[in-house]
Amino acid sequence: MNRLGHTTYLPRAARARVLACGAYLKNRACLVDGDRVFWSAAHGDLGAATGREALSGSVDALLAQARGPVDAIACDLHPDFYSTALAHGLAQRLGIPVIGVQHHLAHVGVVLAEHGLGQAVLGVALDGMGMGPDGTAWGGEVLWVPSAEVAPAWQRLDHLALLPLPGGEAAARQPWRLAAAVLFGLGRGDEIVPTFAPVVGDSAARQLHGMLLRQLNCPHSSSAGRWFDAAAGALGIRVHQAVEADAAMALEALATLWLSAHPDYHFDWPSLDLAPVVGGLFALREGDDEARAEGAARFHLALASGLAQCVGAHASSCGCRQVVLAGGCFANQVLAGALRAALTTRGLTVLEPKSAGCGDAGLALGQAWMAGQQLAGPSAGVTAAPDAALAVEH
Repeated sequence: MNRLGHTTYLPRAARARVLACGAYLKNRACLVDGDRVFWSAAHGDLGAATGREALSGSVDALLAQARGPVDAIACDLHPDFYSTALAHGLAQRLGIPVIGVQHHLAHVGVVLAEHGLGQAVLGVALDGMGMGPDGTAWGGEVLWVPSAEVAPAWQRLDHLALLPLPGGEAAARQPWRLAAAVLFGLGRGDEIVPTFAPVVGDSAARQLHGMLLRQLNCPHSSSAGRWFDAAAGALGIRVHQAVEADAAMALEALATLWLSAHPDYHFDWPSLDLAPVVGGLFALREGDDEARAEGAARFHLALASGLAQCVGAHASSCGCRQVVLAGGCFANQVLAGALRAALTTRGLTVLEPKSAGCGDAGLALGQAWMAGQQLAGPSAGVTAAPDAALAVEH
């Protein structure tokens, strides 16, 4: 079986030779060696035994490509991922450190590596979910990433408003749950049963309302992906989704069509709390396709507007003019285009992924790059602070 994929080149050599085990979803591993990135083949998701077996074989194949001793193994912060356990075992075998890199910092790291940047940036990382250093589910983050020499001193400057996930992981597969959570948070919980009972059944709607009332199995997340799901659920576009990001893609398709016919449409929103915007979409739920498409456009532009205003304020306060857009949500061209334009209008330089892409399939590059920055920096060998995105173990 061919364990290796292609090789790419970086504009600036990495500061350490690091093998990274990649993400949980759409997994690929890589070895960063100087200005070369040796990629593994795509393994799929690590929830499948075939994906786990393929990753195990690939890390050995990547090690064989190294032009010298590997300095560290990088992986996600999540302690329960197979890739994390594999990284620890491999590091122990080789007698080198394992470095856990926070998921959204790694997304920003992909762009830093592909552009060869060593200076400070503001990072906007939007995706489904990744564990934060505080153990909660992140996914709509505004980060400050200083210059390469002090990379561990990153900060989480801001994030999308927290959204309850009724039923935990089940909420990611059932957008109606997230829409119901928005109603509840707006003080409109009495609308949950009459709105959703006709599509999911009276018992399911009442049970979910009860969960929200008792805050039972309702973890909170800043995930941009879950906010997209909430908007799709509010408009009645998707009740369930069997494929990852299906609801978000349907929402984007509607917004694209509507905006192509209304190119001068603007919708300004001053906040990272999208609950009032999503709450307003329920009024369009029973409308025609035109009304729902306008609602989809409104949601996209509200998200872009809120982020642009937040990032613009932080750029002014910290004197940083470079902004990285990273994470799987930026596969959405309506969102990416609107935010790019809004940031550029503010005089900011926008940097985006290149060949590695914005999603989890390229995450290993960011893991390796950020781990290498720590190893080579003044804090090398020092365990990161509890609120930092990098954690070193020997």
